[in-house]
Amino acid sequence: MTTTTTRSEPTREQTEAASDADPAVAAENPETLRGLYRDMLFIRRFEERTAQSYQQAKIGGYCHLNLGEEATVVGLGAAMRPTDYLFTNYREHGYALAKGIEPGRVMAELYGRTTGTSKGWGGSMHMYDTATRLLGGYAIVGGQVPLAIGAALAIDYRDGDDVVVCQMGEGTTNIGAFHESLNIAALWRLPVVFLVINNQTGMGTTVEKSSAEPDLWKRAAAYRMRGERVDGTDVLAVRDLASELIEGARRDGKPALLEAVSYRLKGHSVVDPAKYRSTDTVAAAREHDPIELWQRRLLAAGVLTEQTLADVDREVADGVAAAVEFADSSPHPEPSSLFDYTYATPVPGDSRRLPADPLFTH
Repeated sequence: MTTTTTRSEPTREQTEAASDADPAVAAENPETLRGLYRDMLFIRRFEERTAQSYQQAKIGGYCHLNLGEEATVVGLGAAMRPTDYLFTNYREHGYALAKGIEPGRVMAELYGRTTGTSKGWGGSMHMYDTATRLLGGYAIVGGQVPLAIGAALAIDYRDGDDVVVCQMGEGTTNIGAFHESLNIAALWRLPVVFLVINNQTGMGTTVEKSSAEPDLWKRAAAYRMRGERVDGTDVLAVRDLASELIEGARRDGKPALLEAVSYRLKGHSVVDPAKYRSTDTVAAAREHDPIELWQRRLLAAGVLTEQTLADVDREVADGVAAAVEFADSSPHPEPSSLFDYTYATPVPGDSRRLPADPLFTH
């Protein structure tokens, strides 16, 4: 995401206080810190507006939100080069924004409009944009993992220096394609980093009840691959460790596995009331809200003030409103274009019969 917020520098006293209280924050450019906050808040407000639009029946199909995972999303985006490739699962709106896709195009895709990233045919779970190298949104659990390996192989074959990041949920680590892909990546030394978002609840089942080894980062050891775990609510920690692993894959062809532990603030999808979660679990998720944690750190360091918070809130609200207006005013696809992207290239005998068309014409 492009950060445009410009704010005044902190005083010397504020900088010294930040150094004592939070060395990680004190070591950073204040503008960078504010930009990370702005990007995280934008994803939060964008996703909240997405939920509202879904309830208004402006968005159809399945819809999964990044609420609670903003620090991981933004931290990863800050660690990647614009030319690096990203494969995601179906919870990808925030990643599309972090990869640099215009918010209006992301919202338009959710609305099923022709100005969306997939011309309105993909919707929430199937965003795709070659310009920013976001190569999907995949609705099938683990469907993106073998494809990411293929992209990494293509980069290696061409002696390129780009890296593939393959994001997935914790449930994906139990399927065969996950293990097969890690094995190939290690054998062939492919430039790929596997990012497992462990929000501690695969749909409605906890990791401890679905994985014999709940420390998911340890699974890398089976393939002699580096595995790491990071606090997914700490944007700087995610950025720094993801950057280290990505550059290792780029420089030395060393694939890696990064497990980011976060807390899902809502149900699995927009329509999931999450009644399977205990009161304590919900309270823990709220206590680990990454935006509130980051906001408190920046306020304590003097990087943010009440005035700059209000300014960022207003800027973000205007940006989200503009995205909604763009989506609302964009046209729906014509029914005649229904089969335009069934195949990548023309196929002899390609049927374009609509459901109501007669099977026989004579």
